[in-house]
Amino acid sequence: MPYTTEDRGLVNNFAVEPKSYAAEPASDQKKTLNMALTVGGVLLVVGLCAFAATLS
Repeated sequence: MPYTTEDRGLVNNFAVEPKSYAAEPASDQKKTLNMALTVGGVLLVVGLCAFAATLS
């Protein structure tokens, strides 16, 4: 990890901050994919919980 150095070459204890950038809004295709993955994950968890409940 890079650290800042002083004029005399001493290493400073503070880490160098990365450059920041503004996040771009998600496209409609990305929003649709995120929604599909969320619904799929919820259905998987609910299904596994129901399966575990039937076995116990």
